[in-house]
Amino acid sequence: MKFSSQEEYGLRLLLRIAKYSSTGGMTIPELSEAEGLSSANTAKLLRLLRMGGYIDSVRGMRGGYKLSRAPRQILVADVLNDLGGRLFNNTFCTDHSGVDTSCTHDIDCSVRVLWSMIQRVVDGVLKQTTLADLMLSESLANQKLSPLVDDSINAFTAVKEMKLII
Repeated sequence: MKFSSQEEYGLRLLLRIAKYSSTGGMTIPELSEAEGLSSANTAKLLRLLRMGGYIDSVRGMRGGYKLSRAPRQILVADVLNDLGGRLFNNTFCTDHSGVDTSCTHDIDCSVRVLWSMIQRVVDGVLKQTTLADLMLSESLANQKLSPLVDDSINAFTAVKEMKLII
């Protein structure tokens, strides 16, 4: 289970645009060079971000790509979903069924429970993280996001402990 390069690079491009939107829009060549991506790949990712409603394309001398709304209004969960989807979703079992049309563990699968729980923790963090949070320095972003992870872990631990008591 991992994030795709499309999600990684798309989020990086959106973050780069957010950091520089006050100085005007950024062009495909500028973004490509700044992120070390090909122009074709950059254009493809910017198209996805534009279709998702996160950026606008502005023509003219001061043109380029700019955010379509404030960074605090853009949830990272939504961006990653539009760029590629979730780590685990309902089609996981049919997508990873082996040579059969459905998984041999389709009826009773503890592995599916594990992936589902991991997705819930990831969602808990991503749905509370905005682009503005990622615009902070690494240290400040860590301070802001760490409690979200800790809260998710603590919630699952509390549920597990309650089940052991009952």
